[in-house]
Order: sequence, then C-alpha cells, then structure tokens
Amino acid sequence: LSATHLVGFTLVTGGALVSNLRMLGVLLSGQPVLDITRPAGRGIAVGLLISVVTGVMLFSPRASVASRNGIFQIKMLCLIAAAVFQYSLHRAVARRSAASPGLLRATGAVGLSLWLGVALAGCAFILLE
Repeated sequence: LSATHLVGFTLVTGGALVSNLRMLGVLLSGQPVLDITRPAGRGIAVGLLISVVTGVMLFSPRASVASRNGIFQIKMLCLIAAAVFQYSLHRAVARRSAASPGLLRATGAVGLSLWLGVALAGCAFILLE
C-alpha cells in the first residue's frame, strides 16, 4: 500500500515539476505552455487520485494520532492549497495565450513552492513519526 502511495506521489511530483518548471521557463521553453501543462496536469490528477485513495487507507488505522500531528496538518494544508492552485490559477494562466513571462514565472514559482511544501512535509511526517 505504501508503495502504491509512492507511485501516486511520483506522478504528482513529476507532473508538478515539469509543469511548473515550464512555467518558470527553465524546462522545454521552446514548447507552448499549454502543450506541457495540460498532460502534466493529467498526470497530477491521476497521481492525486492514487495518493488520496491510498493515503486514506494508510491514515485510517492511525487517524487519531496522525490528525493531531502538526506536520501532518501542514502537509494536508499544503496539499489542498497546491491542488486548488494547480487546477484554478495555474490552469487559467497556462490557458492565456497572451500571459506575460512575469506572470508565467510567478505562477510557476508559487506552484513549485506549494508542491515542494507537500513533499517536504510528507517526508518529515514519515521520518519523524
């Protein structure tokens, strides 16, 4: 179950890295933004589905302990913020054909920071529990 959770995490992380690094202009800068962010967004969505389903199964047996853990709470807040950002503002900016380079970079930086927060909090939760 943990291995499947990590597969979901890998899909989310990989999609978020590719998508946000493209927005930052660091990766695949010769390709249109939407050509990169659309498939990456699908990978993130599949990864989130896998991670949420397996995460609930991993969380259930220790819900009372985990829910009081501050690092777990931070992870969940970052996860919600990252997903909402990814599928609202990030997507809207990616779809704007006339988005300025500054707006693209700012969007990529915020998105990357949010997903990095999810990953770091998840690692900290595992290591410190």
